[in-house]
Amino acid sequence: MKYLKSLSILILGAVVVACSTNPFTGKQTLALVPNSQILPMAFQQYEEFLSEHKVINNTADARMVKSVGQKIAAAAERYLTANGYAGYLTDYRWEYNLVASKDVNAWCMPGGKIVVYTGILPITKNEAGLAAVMGHEVAHALANHGQQRMSASQLQQLGAVAGNIALSNDPEYQNIFNTAYGVGTSVGVMLPFSRSHETEADHIGLILMAIAGYEPAVAAELWQRMQAQEQGAPPEFLSTHPSSSTRIQNIQAWAPEVRAEARKFGVTSFKR
Repeated sequence: MKYLKSLSILILGAVVVACSTNPFTGKQTLALVPNSQILPMAFQQYEEFLSEHKVINNTADARMVKSVGQKIAAAAERYLTANGYAGYLTDYRWEYNLVASKDVNAWCMPGGKIVVYTGILPITKNEAGLAAVMGHEVAHALANHGQQRMSASQLQQLGAVAGNIALSNDPEYQNIFNTAYGVGTSVGVMLPFSRSHETEADHIGLILMAIAGYEPAVAAELWQRMQAQEQGAPPEFLSTHPSSSTRIQNIQAWAPEVRAEARKFGVTSFKR
């Protein structure tokens, strides 16, 4: 019990001390793993990924990915500087690559390392649709969602250790605890945590694409096309992502305020 109490104090202390501020929401977020550790790992993993996959260069689509990525990065820099976070992107090493794959996917690693798969281009359809996807993925990196997921996972593991120590003299209840803890923290904590990140990235990404000069309503149209591709999607509460219907409704509600935000940066027209 003495060890358990010490571990609990350690967990609480880690949560209190290891926090950072989300520059888009102003909220305190978990940061048990510092970016000084995360970014070098991300850069290395990105280079390894590129070496193992077919990167497409010097095509119209590849040039579009780089052009849209640069506009989204510039929009992020403008927004952050205007809101008191000049220098926030100092350690970023932006890179934008189109990779040959049938997967309908795109991602951005911490530090601005972006990949777009060719499989998503028929759904994005055009430059504005691509901006919606890339804005969303960049938003995950800017809001340090990877860092938060790593931190939350560490706390989840520490909680499991604490529970097993407390029940070490009762193997039967220890097994019950492990099952209940695994399901409970997954469905009740980790999945909602992930869905909140997706919703946050949707909103931030919408702001970025609008400041970059793209019509934010296009993002809702993108998700309508995504929804048409879905087959057997799990219920929202069992998913890492909000349902497409929820995302479409959110984006449609946010679009007017996002356009107004972009106008503060001199954007008077939005490309579709």
